[in-house]
Amino acid sequence: MIASLRGQVLYRTATTVTIEAAGVGYQVFVTPAHALQLRLDAEVLVRTHLVVREDAWTLYGFQRPEELEIFEHLITVTGVGPKSALGVLAHLEPEQVARAVAEEDVKAFTAVSGIGPKTAKLIILSLAGKIALALSPSPAAGEPVGQNGSAALRRDVVEALLGLGYAERQAAPAVEDAAKALDGEDPDVAALLRATLKLLGPAGSRS
Repeated sequence: MIASLRGQVLYRTATTVTIEAAGVGYQVFVTPAHALQLRLDAEVLVRTHLVVREDAWTLYGFQRPEELEIFEHLITVTGVGPKSALGVLAHLEPEQVARAVAEEDVKAFTAVSGIGPKTAKLIILSLAGKIALALSPSPAAGEPVGQNGSAALRRDVVEALLGLGYAERQAAPAVEDAAKALDGEDPDVAALLRATLKLLGPAGSRS
């Protein structure tokens, strides 16, 4: 099991990062918010979960141990694969997942592309009593967006959304709307991305 990677960021997309550790480049799947916080050539530490299948060994990476904990719980649920579990964490902070489970909030999970009401109910049933996270907001870990979000950061969020399958004609206006809605809250990059995802809904749900 590869539990973590420490090394230099060689390449980054909206949903993956390539980290060189001991001369080997590892491709790691991450949430768009996490990808936006990783800088090329910087040294990073990423907590990882290795999924082994007959045709591939795939690494999934996380910034916080709570995210890894939630991911590992989610992939034990029938109908929730690693990509869907990562999709949940792209939409919800670990504390929000814990709250949604505690409050049996089905809609919080069906907002994630690929998760329907039946699977959402299975998540709630399977994770009930298993998540010991404090239901409090996590500390901001990203770069401040500013009053309405800087142009560069808004552009980064749009690129992340394109990588998730949204059309630019959907993504760009939604990012602007989300930045305006968060005006005065001094959100970080991750907060702007999550706010935009809430406005958009699952990729492909709008024309």
